[in-house]
Amino acid sequence: MDSYITFAILVFTSFFTLINPLATMPIFMSMTASLSKEKRNHTAKKASIIAFFTIIAFAFSGQILFKFFGISVNSFRIVGGVIFFAMGWDMLQARLGHIKHTDDESKIDAYINDISVTPLAIPMICGPGAITNAIILMEDSDTVIKKVILITVIFLVLLLTYIIFKSSSKITDKLGETGNKVMMRLMGLIVMVIAVEFFFSGLKPIIMSMING
Repeated sequence: MDSYITFAILVFTSFFTLINPLATMPIFMSMTASLSKEKRNHTAKKASIIAFFTIIAFAFSGQILFKFFGISVNSFRIVGGVIFFAMGWDMLQARLGHIKHTDDESKIDAYINDISVTPLAIPMICGPGAITNAIILMEDSDTVIKKVILITVIFLVLLLTYIIFKSSSKITDKLGETGNKVMMRLMGLIVMVIAVEFFFSGLKPIIMSMING
């Protein structure tokens, strides 16, 4: 019984640290500042659900998919870095707030669909770290109970992520239009720095393997 509790704690702490919803909440706030509270909450819910199923899918089939397509985690990090950089640049230019100038529901829904999948669900919530962690922990789950614990704890972490994102609505509403624009540009700089770290953390091992090989 103690081993299952220890495993559950390991899963929770590792996923919560890697997903880090408290750190990504300001980025979520910046990207959804122009949306209504209802739309913002819907975006948080959709992104969390997509991230959950993506992590579970990789947990069960990640190694097979990576080997079949010849994909490495480092390649995933490079692509994530490129996506993050593009997103950060748009935030720096305050382009992500363009949707608030239209009342066209189809455009708003399209915007929500776009950011819910990329970059919120992938790679912001479900990044290379979380995917790799899911694959490793699934391999370590040598019993059915451990597999159930893994899936349950991942669900709890994503539920907690949704709650944290949802609570950001109050902060966004209090900041107002000017505050949200300032925060968006600041978060844009931070996201671009994260992007560079992602990119080179994936590129370095690939270059080293080429040199050594």
